[in-house]
Amino acid sequence: MLRQTFLAVPARRTFNTKAIRQLACAFKAPAAHTRFITPQSSLVRSKSAHDVLSGSMRVAAFHASGRQAILPAGPQHIEGTANDPTPVPDPSPTHGSYHWTFERLIAATLVPLTVAPFAAGSLNPVMDATLCATILIHSHIGFESIIIDYIPGKRLPKTRTLFWWGLRAGTLVVAVGLYEFETNDVGLTEGIKRIWTA
Repeated sequence: MLRQTFLAVPARRTFNTKAIRQLACAFKAPAAHTRFITPQSSLVRSKSAHDVLSGSMRVAAFHASGRQAILPAGPQHIEGTANDPTPVPDPSPTHGSYHWTFERLIAATLVPLTVAPFAAGSLNPVMDATLCATILIHSHIGFESIIIDYIPGKRLPKTRTLFWWGLRAGTLVVAVGLYEFETNDVGLTEGIKRIWTA
């Protein structure tokens, strides 16, 4: 394995030629000695290879490719000085505990709303509309959290705005589609039943 590591090391790394010679000698053994491998000789060989190889070279056997950034780094600038405190947003229960509680209530409401129409067997349009609205709100909040987590507004304000409006447009299109499906077609629950029994 170490021999493969030594041979598979990228050419861009520079190595000490003395270390390479020592490593090559550690792996080459006379033909007479290769038949009589003892635990002591393999231990000496592995220790000499361990001493010659650097830490990054020993790990190279486990990495197939180099590390590459997916996206280039955003704008690198510092506002203020290094001694300025981190700006803390004003506390707001609307964006804090109320928002968190609302998310959990919507998620918990989905469980009985999903099971009830299929268990009771009723096709109540009010329950169907409530299920559609709850799924839509739950999905919107979930995608909103993804945008908040992965597109920082401070580094990429235009990208974040683009994604915000894209999410709003997508939510509106899905809402119109669900409304049309509910009023002019069989409805969500009946549609799922027909697909399930098809």
